Amino acid sequence: MRIKKNYNFDNKRQIWRIIPTNEGKLIIEEREPEKKQAYFHCLSLDTGKKLLSNFQFDDKFWVGIEAVKNDTIFFHKFAKPDMPKHRGIFAFDLKAKELTWQNPEFVFLFLLNDKIYTYKEKFEGRNFYSISSASGEIIEDIGNDHERINNLRSEASKKEANKGYIFPEVFDTNSEFENRVGDFIKSLRNDFVISGKIEYLLSNGLLMMSFHVANPKGTLDNIFKAVDLSKGKFILEEVINKETSLFLTDSFFIKDDLLFLLFGKTRLVVYKMVN
Repeated sequence: MRIKKNYNFDNKRQIWRIIPTNEGKLIIEEREPEKKQAYFHCLSLDTGKKLLSNFQFDDKFWVGIEAVKNDTIFFHKFAKPDMPKHRGIFAFDLKAKELTWQNPEFVFLFLLNDKIYTYKEKFEGRNFYSISSASGEIIEDIGNDHERINNLRSEASKKEANKGYIFPEVFDTNSEFENRVGDFIKSLRNDFVISGKIEYLLSNGLLMMSFHVANPKGTLDNIFKAVDLSKGKFILEEVINKETSLFLTDSFFIKDDLLFLLFGKTRLVVYKMVN
């Protein structure tokens, strides 16, 4: 097993979200908080070719992504600036590079099959609806049936869990895992002065780990290592954050046969795992 570098993405801006899709797209959200600017990009998942670059709304900051389906990104705005509550659904077609429909009053809940489940605030509480993801038209007025919405949300979560994502977890000596996994992770403490927790994931015989080590300058370096367990050999080693005073987490994940590795806060490198 090898890990081959596919492409880089780096605009020197802070990367906030990385969304690989099942339709061969990679959606990236960048932000410059001090300038109050948000940028959205779409790349070919396999090659990194730019399909949409530096897209911005008329409101250049108070906007975010709810979900992506096929060639449509569903955006939201906010009820008020500096407030976390989302407001509105705005469907953006990646091929046409334009909004196909919008509803500023609905609030996005979740996406299931070809329906978006949403609600409007009423004086007496929330009124739920299902709407078409293609047109935004109301399919059903669900009223205030919270039990039904919760059941549908659970179904949506199960489908989302089956999309090929693997996220790291924190190493715990009491956790159950293959002895070889535990041995490799424990051996790191013999080779490095490790500070904080070790994040790891296991996929197809590859063990991937992220951890922090003290450096001579009195700060921390964030190290990523991948080992082929069948050979007991490290096949990728990277310093993904240098001289930091913070414990940085959520710096890598896998979707299918691709590894997404974040260097600092601004550079994404996509690798392909090949036999």
